[in-house]
Amino acid sequence: MVQGQAGEIEAERNDVRDDGRRPPRAVVGSHRIEEEMFGRAFDKNILKRIWAFIRPYRQKVVASVAAVLIFTGTQLAIPLIIRYAIDHGMRPGHVDSSALAWAAAAFAAAILVNYVASYTQETVVGQIAEDVLSDIRRAMFGHLQKVSLSFMDKTEVGRLMSRLQGDVNSMQEFLETCVLSIGDIALLLGIVFVMLWLDFRLGLLTLAVLPVLFIVRIFWLPRARDAFMAAHETNSVANGALAEAIHGVRAVQSMDRQRVNFALYDDKAHANLKTHLTAAKYAQVMVPIVDSLTGVAMAVVIVVGGSMVMNARIDVGVMVAFLFYIQRFFDPIRSLTLQYSVMQRAMASGKRLTDVLDVKIDVEDKLDAIALSPDMDGSVEFRNVTFGYNPKHPVLKNVTFRVNPGETIALVGPTGSGKSSAMALVHRFYDVQEGQVLVGGHDVRDLTQESLGRQVAMVLQEPFLFTGTVFENIRYHKTEASREEVTEAAKAVGAHDFIMRLPGGYEAQLDERGSNLSLGQRQLISFARALVADAKILVLDEATANIDSYTEMLIQKALIRLLEGRTGLVIAHRLATIRGADRIVVLQSGQMIETGNHSQLMDAGGLYSKLYNLNYASFDDIIEEELEASARGGSSQT
Repeated sequence: MVQGQAGEIEAERNDVRDDGRRPPRAVVGSHRIEEEMFGRAFDKNILKRIWAFIRPYRQKVVASVAAVLIFTGTQLAIPLIIRYAIDHGMRPGHVDSSALAWAAAAFAAAILVNYVASYTQETVVGQIAEDVLSDIRRAMFGHLQKVSLSFMDKTEVGRLMSRLQGDVNSMQEFLETCVLSIGDIALLLGIVFVMLWLDFRLGLLTLAVLPVLFIVRIFWLPRARDAFMAAHETNSVANGALAEAIHGVRAVQSMDRQRVNFALYDDKAHANLKTHLTAAKYAQVMVPIVDSLTGVAMAVVIVVGGSMVMNARIDVGVMVAFLFYIQRFFDPIRSLTLQYSVMQRAMASGKRLTDVLDVKIDVEDKLDAIALSPDMDGSVEFRNVTFGYNPKHPVLKNVTFRVNPGETIALVGPTGSGKSSAMALVHRFYDVQEGQVLVGGHDVRDLTQESLGRQVAMVLQEPFLFTGTVFENIRYHKTEASREEVTEAAKAVGAHDFIMRLPGGYEAQLDERGSNLSLGQRQLISFARALVADAKILVLDEATANIDSYTEMLIQKALIRLLEGRTGLVIAHRLATIRGADRIVVLQSGQMIETGNHSQLMDAGGLYSKLYNLNYASFDDIIEEELEASARGGSSQT
């Protein structure tokens, strides 16, 4: 809703550094602020916050953990069943069909239970992850709809999108693997226990290879972490340069920068390739090490275990079971190594997600806030208002004026004088540091934001239209508006004719931000939206800027209809509308220096007079001629 105010507010705000200067913004494709990719492997505070979203599904979590443990139990049982079949069913010179039958039945039961447990775990965990992620996304979206605009002013949209998408995806990966981690740990401990139970000495000998793995991992982990971080950073740089080149393709082609840009991107892409190759090397190096250790452990079992079988110290089935367990022993180690990085990413992502959810909402309704009555008089008053995006650097300084019911007042002044900031305070996008802003005789801080929003309609310099139909956009402020109300409003502001020429008329689909319409057409639709809203107070912030004179003539006619019976607050650098305002308030450096109607201010010879004579006189004459010609029934297109 405040998109059209971006330029003015950007010029006015000084809230980002104590010295009053704005800090350097992140530049896409060059020097940018990197967000942390890896956090601590375990952060209990983050886990508590994540658990708050998981808690409603705790019964499913218990079911999935139980399924994983049952699955792990079957994995441990199968080699023992094979051992039983060998040692009891296939003795030298004798085959015990009964023992083999029992082993076959047990094996079939284990396979069946294994399938059911695996299917249950995969299905339930997938459902939990999707439900939790949906709840996190909804919570973040709902919170971002309510956060104060001071936060949105200082936060890049790309970063918020990254958190809503990339970080949530990292959490999904974590949620889907964390239950598997429980199974891997249980399987690892179970295999160690069973091997030591089967034969303590052979079990210890088999586990002797583990210290080698731990030593390798100590040297591998920090280097792998650095390699993964470097790959992530160079990938961000390359993607940033790519996005910048795509968005700026017109400027690139107009200045014949294709070769230079390609060379610059090629350097970043080559650096990205090198870091990814290094990361891939570290990611894959553990696989052959684990496989080699698996082979060593199996060789030990075959040589030592074989000699123990020959000496009748253990049964053949025990050695066979050992071989099966060794094959499975290193699988959970490999899986836990990969899940360690997943957990680190999840902790960092969880921190960023909770940071968004913890953003303080500065502008909130009081517990005893009252609803603004639809029958209120529509007056607006500033009483000694001092306001700044950074309180140390006020944008408005002790500003006082009153707009009577049904009166149209215009705010004029150089860029950065506080005009758009004053308009934002009427809708209570921000709270003042000193003084009061009153609407209908009530301090806006004592009113509910919902009721205030129903009585204040805004038309901005760059009208924001949403993806959907023309009809849906016109009644966006008042969703219960009927087709007749929408059509009547469009006719009143002069938008009906061009809407009917669109494919589908009022059901025509608009592209993102209404890009398939001209700026003037989008503005007329925003006027129709404001008319349908039927608010007592209308705020026009540069509503006629950046359009041609003929379209402005149509808009000026629409404004006459729009302002009928309403309190109007108008900002315009073009003074055709301002000249007809009941009163004009002139701001400079956040202070009110003049007030009066057009004739009075011109006679006073102050700042308004200088601005008018310097920039607007000839253009206003053109607009006035167009309006007079239209009133006579003619048309004079400029």
